Amino acid sequence: MPDLRRQIFESGKTVSRKAASREASRSNSRASSKQNSRQSSRNASRQPSDDEDSGFLSDDTALSIGSLDDENPETENVDWPQELADRIAELLDRKRSSVQSREEALAAFCRLTKYHYAEEETRASITDLLSAFARSVRNESSPREMTLALRAIELLAITSCDDKIYENTEPLLTRTIRDSTSNGAKAAAIYCLGTCTTFGGAGEGGILEQMTFLLDIIASDGQSIEAPDDPTSVTAALQVWGFLLSEVDDFESESEEAVQIFIDQLDSGDSGVQIAAGENIALLYEKSYTPQEDEDEVSEDEDESDSNTNDDLTGGPKLIKRYNAYHNTPELERHLASLANVHSKRISKRDKKSLHSNFASILTTVENPRRGPRYNMAIDQDTNRHYGSTLTVKIGRHGLMSIDRWWKWVRLSALRRILQGGFAEHYFQGNRAVLTNLPVMMRMAEASGSGSGSADRQTARKAAKMRNSKRWAAQHSDDEGELE
Repeated sequence: MPDLRRQIFESGKTVSRKAASREASRSNSRASSKQNSRQSSRNASRQPSDDEDSGFLSDDTALSIGSLDDENPETENVDWPQELADRIAELLDRKRSSVQSREEALAAFCRLTKYHYAEEETRASITDLLSAFARSVRNESSPREMTLALRAIELLAITSCDDKIYENTEPLLTRTIRDSTSNGAKAAAIYCLGTCTTFGGAGEGGILEQMTFLLDIIASDGQSIEAPDDPTSVTAALQVWGFLLSEVDDFESESEEAVQIFIDQLDSGDSGVQIAAGENIALLYEKSYTPQEDEDEVSEDEDESDSNTNDDLTGGPKLIKRYNAYHNTPELERHLASLANVHSKRISKRDKKSLHSNFASILTTVENPRRGPRYNMAIDQDTNRHYGSTLTVKIGRHGLMSIDRWWKWVRLSALRRILQGGFAEHYFQGNRAVLTNLPVMMRMAEASGSGSGSADRQTARKAAKMRNSKRWAAQHSDDEGELE
C-alpha cells in the first residue's frame, strides 16, 4: 500500500500548518515541540443524552465500560414487528410528511432496531430505506432529522450486513463530512462511514482508503473537512480509524507514520482526543506482535518476556515481535507516563482521573505489547512467576467477556456506541455483525465453576482471575463510570 504520509501530504488536500510543517520539525526535541503544540482545542460539545439524537456522541472512552447490562425498555413490547413495519411505511411515504413526522418516525426506527435484532423485518426494504435516509441527510431540513437519519443508516448496516450498503452510502457520507455546516453532523457522518465501511461490504481496499481519509482529518486537526481544531470530529475520526485498523492484518509499513500522527494528538487540549489517540497507539504496538508459528525461532530475551507475561493464562498463543511499531519507543513511553501522572490544575478532576487510568493501561501495552487493556501484574506465590489479569466485561445477567487484547476493546467500544442499550439483545439474538467481531462470551456459572480449589496452578490462577473479574463486574454493573 502507498505510504500514508505521502498520500496525505501530496494529495492536494487541506492540512493544518502544524501537519504541513511536521516533517521539517521532526528532528526537534519534544521539549521544543511542546511549546508550539496546539492548546486551543475546545471541549467537545455534547448534545443532550437522548437515546436517538446523540448516541453517536457517546462519552464511552477507553476502559470505561463496566457492564453492558443496560435496562431494555422494549422488553415487554411484543408488538414491535408491527410497529416497525408501520414506521417503515411512514418513512417510505414522504409525499405528505413533515420534518416533525419524519423525525418521530426516524427516532422510532432507531429505537426499535437498536433494542431488537430486526434483520428479517428490514430485509425486503433495505434499498428503499437507504434512499429515504439519504434524502433526510442530503436535504438537511433539520439537525435532528439529519442526525437521526445517519443513526438509522448505521443501525440498518449493522443489522443487515448487506454488502451493497458501502457503495450506496460512501459518496453521500464523504460529502456530508466535507461539506456540512454542522460539526456535530460531520462527527455523526464519520461514525456512520465507519459502520458502513466495516459492515457494508467495503472490503480491504475500501477500509484502507477510508483509513487514509480519516488520518488526513486527524493530521490536519479537522482542517481538511473545514472543522479546524474541532475535538468532536477529530475524536470521531480517531475512534473510527482504530475500529477499521482492527480489521487490517498487516500494517507494518504504515505504523511509523501513523504513530507519529497520534503522538502529536497526545498534546491536544481535549482528553477525548488524547485518549482515542493513545488507544490507537496501543493497538498499533499490539499489531507488531503476532502469534508464534512453528518455524519461528524465539530468542532468549523474547522467551523470558513471554514467560513473565504468561500469555497462556487465557489460553492464547505466544506472541512474537515482528517489527518495530515506532522508531523511538523510550521517548513515547516518557510521554505516555507524563499523561498517566498528569497533575495540571487546568484539567478537571474527572478528565484527570480518566487520563490517569487510561494512559496507565496504554503505557503498559507500549512497554510490552503482549499485555492488553487493564493488564494487572501479580505473582504466583508457589512458583514466583509473574502473570496478569485482564479486563472482563459483564454482558446481560449471565455473560462475561474477556477483553484481553486492544482489538477486542476497540471493537467492543464501537459496537457499544452503535447499539448502546441494545447490545446484549443483538448479541444473544445472533446478530452476525456482533458475533463475528467479538470473542465468544462465557457464562458466569460456567466461569465460576473453575474455582474448585484444585492443586493445578493454572486452574487456580484462572479461578482467582475469574473471582477478581466478577467482583469488578459486580461493582460496576449499575455504573458505566471510569475504572479506578
